[in-house]
Amino acid sequence: MSKYYPGIILRVYPGSLAEELELVPGDKILEINGQGLRDIIDLSFAMADEEIDMLVEHADGEQEMISFEKEIDEELGVEFESAVFDGIRNCANHCYFCFVDMIAPNMRQSLSIKDDDYRLSFLYGNFVTMTNMGPNDFRRIKQFHLSPLFVSVQCMNPELRAQMLRCPGAAKIAEQLDHLEEAGADYHTQVVLCAGLNDGAELERTIREVVARRPHALSLAIVPVGITKYRTDPFPLHQFDAEGAARVIDEVEKWQKKIQQEEGRTFIYLGDEFYFLAGRPVPPTSFYDGFPQLDNGIGLTRNFINDWDKESNAHEEIASYEEPVYLDVVTGTAVAPVMQELAKKAEDAHANLHVRIVPVKNEHFGTTVNVSGLLTAHDIMAALKRLDGPRAGILIPEPALRSGEDIFLDDVSLSSMREAFPESRIEPVQTGADYYRALMDWPHYAKRRAGETAYMWQSNAGYTKNIQY
Repeated sequence: MSKYYPGIILRVYPGSLAEELELVPGDKILEINGQGLRDIIDLSFAMADEEIDMLVEHADGEQEMISFEKEIDEELGVEFESAVFDGIRNCANHCYFCFVDMIAPNMRQSLSIKDDDYRLSFLYGNFVTMTNMGPNDFRRIKQFHLSPLFVSVQCMNPELRAQMLRCPGAAKIAEQLDHLEEAGADYHTQVVLCAGLNDGAELERTIREVVARRPHALSLAIVPVGITKYRTDPFPLHQFDAEGAARVIDEVEKWQKKIQQEEGRTFIYLGDEFYFLAGRPVPPTSFYDGFPQLDNGIGLTRNFINDWDKESNAHEEIASYEEPVYLDVVTGTAVAPVMQELAKKAEDAHANLHVRIVPVKNEHFGTTVNVSGLLTAHDIMAALKRLDGPRAGILIPEPALRSGEDIFLDDVSLSSMREAFPESRIEPVQTGADYYRALMDWPHYAKRRAGETAYMWQSNAGYTKNIQY
């Protein structure tokens, strides 16, 4: 008999096959056609059959075999509490730069889970180091065509990588990339760049070796290391200053131009913070090749501006404000100049619109953490309460809220924040289009988040991805 790793149903979609079968939240799917299930990947392939025998355990512990026929491409129509039924594979590394190790104490337990699971890489674009993978994993990648994956390379120098990850197996990065390629998988790559450690000549080597792995290597993202005030690791890490960021941009641009000449795309992308630090504008849209690493924060600012421009072009006529409207826009310090520039366009179009950008210093994690998505409710509220003057509304960065929930990093609810500012309407903003609509038509703007869904697999990636605005 197969070992049961129950897939626990969180939500049943209206009008779905699951609703027709009278499945309800809390039901556990144990087996399909005699096959035990490890994750939604197994379930997806098992459900490809047209005749299904599904073993279900109900909330009262009773097990039922449900037999039915379906169209070959018909989905079950449920959301699970976790996408991996047999448990998330935890990270076995102790990286110099691990952000999870820099989380503030006494925060929700899920923030301290260090996942390093190739299945979540395939399903959600999480970056994995592959140090906990073996032959069976690569065979499964080949069997189920799990591609693309997202790989944290960090550097291609095997000794340095083992040192940075504090894991002897990390030295096998080239061999493991070979295994991925032999399994027929393509992959995106990432480097968390640490000043004086894997930059300079080491970055040059990493770029050279990853570029040589095209076409299996699909892209290379380089992001600056982030350090919070809670870091206790004894290894000295240094963040980039303006001069160091400019030097990285100049070095990488040489490779970008070379690859653009070779195949008409950029391939290598820098995190927006490098441009902010160096005081340079973010690259144009064409530079990002369709934004293949947007969830990694690569090109978020340019994408945000594009969304604004697209929404602006779609609305040639703008309703006027008959009375003055005063809005406060909460943002991280890094992207504040961009938010100000766009706000100025809105003010130019509306004589009665007054926008105040509120760059919030991150006292919770430390002021070196400057992105909007890692702001806490306490820091936001403290910054707003220090300001005088009229305020009809407050725009907050939606990435600061947990996906699918109106909860900030410090477990304060959006409703609690609204209660603290009863005189002002508070609305989240996610995209540039949201920002445009909020400023241009504040009386009618409302961001509805109740319909959002997300697999509740309790990963810190829910907070560390998409956090730029």
